[in-house]
Amino acid sequence: MTIDDFPEETPGRPIWLMTLADLALLLVGFFVFVQAAQHLDQKALAKGIRDGFGAPAIAPIAATAEPMPVAAAAMLNFAPGSAALPASPAGLIAWAREVTRDPRVTLKISGGSDGSAIDVDADTGSGAVLAADRARTVAAALARAKIVAPGRMTIVNTTTANRRSVVVTLGFAGNRQ
Repeated sequence: MTIDDFPEETPGRPIWLMTLADLALLLVGFFVFVQAAQHLDQKALAKGIRDGFGAPAIAPIAATAEPMPVAAAAMLNFAPGSAALPASPAGLIAWAREVTRDPRVTLKISGGSDGSAIDVDADTGSGAVLAADRARTVAAALARAKIVAPGRMTIVNTTTANRRSVVVTLGFAGNRQ
């Protein structure tokens, strides 16, 4: 094999220059797309992009959607078998007053019992009923303070196991439609 067997190099551009030109063209196209998308219906654009890639549609947030839990406070150390408040709820009320200034916030109140034989409702012998009574007692204290509208408080029957307490969870419900 001799040197004459190899073809001559043709004058041209280096390969890195073509890659750089492709990148620049992609960037220009992206910025044109972003600029043009500002004047379109953004929901229709998002739907079109989802449809183009075959992604499932996103369900809108319903008014009944579960709020995202953000913070919590508790009333602890209830007497066994009792739903009476163990201490003044002033601290819990002050916390609730502060966090419920935002109208998008809701409170979820859940009671608990320690699961022992003495920590049950006297009439029914049920720890779950006693836990619900404790939650209602705390909700009534918050309602008497008139800081939370009744529609923004929910008593749930999720009981906190192994604890004679009531937990108040702050939830962020987001912007309502």
